[in-house]
Amino acid sequence: MKTPFLDFSNTYVNLPDHFFQRIKPQKVKNPKLLKLNLNLAKSLGLRIEDSCHISIDEILSGNKLPEGADPIAMAYAGHQFGNFVPSLGDGRAILLGEVLTPKNKRFDVQLKGAGITKFSRSGDGRAPLGPVIREYIVSEAMHHLGIPTTRSLSIIKSDDFIQREESFPCGVLSRVASSHIRIGTFEYFSYRKDINSLKLLADYTINRHFPSIKRKKNKYQRLLIKVQSINAELVAKWMAVGFIHGVMNTDNTSISGETIDYGPCAFMDYYDPNKVYSYIDHQGRYSYINQGKIMFWNLSKFAESLIPILDKDSDIARNIAVDVLKNFPRIFEEKWLDKMREKFGFSSKFKDDYKIISEFLNLIKKEGLDYTKAFRSLIFDNDEDFSFSNFDFKDSIASKEWFNSWKTRLHKEKKDIQNISKSMKKINPIYIPRNHIIEKVINELVQGKGNNMLEKILELTEKPYTYQKDSKYFELPPSPSEEVTNTFCGT
Repeated sequence: MKTPFLDFSNTYVNLPDHFFQRIKPQKVKNPKLLKLNLNLAKSLGLRIEDSCHISIDEILSGNKLPEGADPIAMAYAGHQFGNFVPSLGDGRAILLGEVLTPKNKRFDVQLKGAGITKFSRSGDGRAPLGPVIREYIVSEAMHHLGIPTTRSLSIIKSDDFIQREESFPCGVLSRVASSHIRIGTFEYFSYRKDINSLKLLADYTINRHFPSIKRKKNKYQRLLIKVQSINAELVAKWMAVGFIHGVMNTDNTSISGETIDYGPCAFMDYYDPNKVYSYIDHQGRYSYINQGKIMFWNLSKFAESLIPILDKDSDIARNIAVDVLKNFPRIFEEKWLDKMREKFGFSSKFKDDYKIISEFLNLIKKEGLDYTKAFRSLIFDNDEDFSFSNFDFKDSIASKEWFNSWKTRLHKEKKDIQNISKSMKKINPIYIPRNHIIEKVINELVQGKGNNMLEKILELTEKPYTYQKDSKYFELPPSPSEEVTNTFCGT
């Protein structure tokens, strides 16, 4: 008897047909598995050895459908760089189905780069191999940093080529998410004034992600509160590690609070609050420092979408939405401060903490220091080493003043430096997936030179806080000739 590849248990397909398009993935030429995430596969209950006599390359490329799959392309809208597009949807991604894991958790399994759908518009439905590799590396690094994220199950390379600025080999990424419901999904039905579908989507979202509120009074208000809170925390965590999403459109903002759609994303090297990685973001809308403001803006669009179901009286509904949204600045600042306090060794809270944090950021910007290394350099293993002479900064009045203020603040913790250092080592990573290293990995794989660099960066980012031998190069920021200023999403 054949055993299913995965235990699919699909629920989104039970919603009305206008929520999605039923469509099979478009086949690719000669699919080759470049990487399989064995740990993730195991947690999903994936049975490679019993894949119904179909090769895993064929399944994860979309060439053959596994038993139980019910493939769809999801409908959604979205604000892209502030401009509303009423019909977007999965233009190059197809959801194979949902999986109930052995621990009874539900996840989507989606193929990105799986071919044309009715939402493709003028696109070809494909993904260049380079961005597929980048999403795999960065999303897995985010997971191991403890940041909510979609994850990557596999990288497939095919013999197909697609034209962008030049010709690129095609790739297919299998992406795993707690769902692919976005703010833009709600915008899709709100724009069409389809209140019945809006309620169906909201109820489905609550049942799937927030079941504790489904019997509460005004559950849709509570949905807004939940989504606001988890996404405020998500961005605070991004910023704490120097991550820049790069394209925070509402269709790239997940209702579940997971990082999704890794396009022109990057971990910042040298600290610059205005840094962007999208070559079309000329105004800096999605810069590092703007990410909290943009999430607030996105959530306001989510709130607008919910107004028809928040209350029958539109004025009351608007007041409900405003009352929730007005808490965002406070919530975000508290969550950001909490994450940043940890990076400096603060477990308690004092009113001058913001001043110490902001002065440090100003200092590393002025000195042109690498964000990740600057924080790691704050860690001293014992009291004897805890002095300015061992501080990895320029010998300036400003740096001395800051060091002394930080040292004074640490004394308020009433802990010895060794215990403080232990906590700081668990929050300040050594290894991040640096842009120039990712580019080397991409070039190696695209040119067929093996996957040594890929395996190395994945090994290091799986344990980002632990020193590993013979890995100095992976700790360092790029040389001027290696620096990558823009990354490419592949559309």
